[in-house]
Amino acid sequence: MELEKEILPLADWLFPSLRGPGALIVLIAVVAALSVVTIFAAYLRMAIRLGPGEGFYAVAKAIATAISSDLPGTSLRRVWAMTRLSIQEALRRRVLIGFAIFAIVLLFAGWFLDTASDHPARLYLSFMLTATQLMILVLAILLSTFSLPADIKSKTIYTVVTKPVRAGEIVLGRVLGVVLVNTAILVLMGVVSYVFVVRGLAHRHEIAAEDMEQAGGADAVWEGVTSRDAHHRHQVTLDAEGRGRTDYVMDHDHEVRMTGQGSFVVGSPQGALVARVPKYGKLRFLDRSGREGEGISVGKEWSYRKYIEGGSLASAAWSFSGITPSAFPDGLPLEMNISVFRTYKGDIVSGILGSITVKHPRTGLSSEPIPFTAREFTLYRHEVPRKLKAVETDGTLKDIDLFDSLVDEEGNVEVWIQCSERSQYFGMAQADVYVRGGDAPFVLNFGKAYVGIWLQMLIATCFGVMLSTFLSGAVALFATGSTLVVGLFRDFIISVATGEQVGGGPVESFVRIITQMNQTIELDMGKAIEWTIKGVDAVLMGFMWLAASVFPDYRTLDTSRFVAYGFNIDGNLLAQHCLIALAYFVVLCVYGNFFLKSREIAA
Repeated sequence: MELEKEILPLADWLFPSLRGPGALIVLIAVVAALSVVTIFAAYLRMAIRLGPGEGFYAVAKAIATAISSDLPGTSLRRVWAMTRLSIQEALRRRVLIGFAIFAIVLLFAGWFLDTASDHPARLYLSFMLTATQLMILVLAILLSTFSLPADIKSKTIYTVVTKPVRAGEIVLGRVLGVVLVNTAILVLMGVVSYVFVVRGLAHRHEIAAEDMEQAGGADAVWEGVTSRDAHHRHQVTLDAEGRGRTDYVMDHDHEVRMTGQGSFVVGSPQGALVARVPKYGKLRFLDRSGREGEGISVGKEWSYRKYIEGGSLASAAWSFSGITPSAFPDGLPLEMNISVFRTYKGDIVSGILGSITVKHPRTGLSSEPIPFTAREFTLYRHEVPRKLKAVETDGTLKDIDLFDSLVDEEGNVEVWIQCSERSQYFGMAQADVYVRGGDAPFVLNFGKAYVGIWLQMLIATCFGVMLSTFLSGAVALFATGSTLVVGLFRDFIISVATGEQVGGGPVESFVRIITQMNQTIELDMGKAIEWTIKGVDAVLMGFMWLAASVFPDYRTLDTSRFVAYGFNIDGNLLAQHCLIALAYFVVLCVYGNFFLKSREIAA
């Protein structure tokens, strides 16, 4: 799984450190900037209506009242009353129809999912989590944007505002009501999704006596194949005690045991629904002469991976920490997903040969190279045993223990990977090679993914309620949907706003489309027209950058890919997402309070 950004510890992410200014400082700066802009805009509005002096007094009074009266006087009882009212309105709008649509999608999902896929678990999980995310976000936006405008239009809001209820309590109650309703629906979706995935991947193989034969050797006395079920079959190898496992096909294997002469039992699939806990290292590259380098670009547009040249001294070296005998008593469980770039086709079935070398980080003592075969899009597993052979300076081999000779006192060790075939290349990023530190419970990891969806729903609901305090239902729906679109395509919008995308800004791109002009050539439309286009684009791109920077990044909050690819969602990452959602919740509720107070509801 690609991991473009390193997952930082919560303290390093939140507070200033060598890795950056810290999210807390960024939040304070953004809130301060937004506060200044908002107060200035409010003053201009009131100054136009009441005059400069009265306008300043009105804005100052509103801020003072909010701090001294509204916030301390907020009643949880009144907030809960508003929450119950919001829940009742959502149920009257037959919100459970959304869950019914979700159930119908599941009924027909089997028609469209490719059960013969090489990665069926990834397919099922990606489909279920994406479908859940889209449905719950649409439902949250619809409920949050039409709730207040509908009450104002039908004048039922009058019975609320005439009571001793504060604007902030109305906003908070609406948000909590919509969130609680969608939370109940999300829990139902989660339970149904989990059952759907587990049942969809469940299958069993059988082994006929004629499909197994005895083989020589002390470690493998039975070899054969299973029956073909769920579009695949497995190779089987059993030891002298009649126990063994199948080979790894479609991201899973099975435990097999012999119960009697000619009778074999195949267990349930294992490995498809997992939550690996990876221990990542720090990656550095060495060039073809063995000196420190930066890796090679092979011309691919996505520069996530760098490549090393085969048949040379070029290497990719990972430095791991926390490698102790207590954590890994049986050896070093390495897993890697290496990209292969071929300068000639050759035998594409056999893969490209490479080697793994374990080295001491300070003494340079290295193990004997361990050969392996790399294939594109294939996860390679290798258990580095504790007992190894090390290469002496004179080229001779000696027996060593992994932890005694190659791991230093602080638990640091290096793993070097090289490509053995000339004119072929290995592509690697920092997260492509890791030490598997065990597995977390899959059910818990599945629940974490739904927590990520819940956080996205919370933010979308807050935007919908806040915008509906001063916009009509249809306009609030469009505006909230726009924040969702900007959040989903944030990286692309920022690349356009900063000029990284070829073809200019929005206006220049539109001109190139209607004139069928190539992106790389000059406009050649006259200096005045070009300056006008670029000037308008500069303003629009500034707004684009501002919107993409302020609106939530929904793609970052989406952790479903971790579950689909079988990786545990790190607790630090989940905590960061929770704090981001909390910040949006507080800020948007404050804005909603001021917008609703400034709106003339009653005649």
